[in-house]
Amino acid sequence: MYDKTVRRRRAVLGLLVVGSLILLTAYFGEGAGGALHSIQRGTSEVLNPVQEGASRALKPVRDLFGWFGDTIAAKGQVEDLRKERDQLRTQVAQEEGATVENERLRKMVELNGALGLRDYAPKTGRVIFQSPTVWYATIRVDKGTDDGVRMGQPVINEDALIGRITDVFGGAAQVTLLTDTSSKISVRVGKRAAFGIVEPSSAGNPTDLVVKFVPPGAPLNVGDLVVTRGTVTNAGQMQSPYPQGLPIGKVTRIDNEGTDTQEIHVKPYADVRSLDFVQILTRPQGPGG
Repeated sequence: MYDKTVRRRRAVLGLLVVGSLILLTAYFGEGAGGALHSIQRGTSEVLNPVQEGASRALKPVRDLFGWFGDTIAAKGQVEDLRKERDQLRTQVAQEEGATVENERLRKMVELNGALGLRDYAPKTGRVIFQSPTVWYATIRVDKGTDDGVRMGQPVINEDALIGRITDVFGGAAQVTLLTDTSSKISVRVGKRAAFGIVEPSSAGNPTDLVVKFVPPGAPLNVGDLVVTRGTVTNAGQMQSPYPQGLPIGKVTRIDNEGTDTQEIHVKPYADVRSLDFVQILTRPQGPGG
């Protein structure tokens, strides 16, 4: 039974193949106006509306699959663009940071040359910690006794004097800033050398210092420069830890002018709230010291 069924199917398949070959040969052999061509055109006219209707009916489904495909592809592109954006942001931030650092270091070298500070063996360090309070203003730098840093040595940035070393370790040191309540520095004000002591203002404002104990008759003006006095006793002892002429700031106003209680307000050149690199003058006595 099984063999008869197989033979019957093979016979039908053979007849179909032979019939197809005969029809194809006749179709290509006759002219355009032949019977087979006419049948083909008629069949197309009948089936085309059906195909068009089916195509229209299936279009929303095709569009839906296309939308899913486009959405997935778009999400992948968005993710790639986000990664590229983040990489560019990081690159720009690094380049901007390097530019700022290079500019600060360049200005520091220029300040050394202008003030002749190379004789004081300056050591450049990076700020690794800054006190968050106003009343106890300190920073910590990555230079210590291993680099020749000692207690009391003055510290500058690219603009001016910022403080002195008040604690030191093997690989780090603490700097007490000019704005700390314990800071007091002997200074010279103006071209005619009025002397006094600069210290933080009572309000603890990091942009405002006060010079006290200036003689009442001293000629002072807004805009006068304030620099370190750098005094030395006649015996050569009790030398100031600060070299003479280190810039500190500029006079902004004078309270109670001409009296024994006059106060000269000074805006410091250095912004102690934005310190990055500093230099420690490790040889306060200068050449041969």
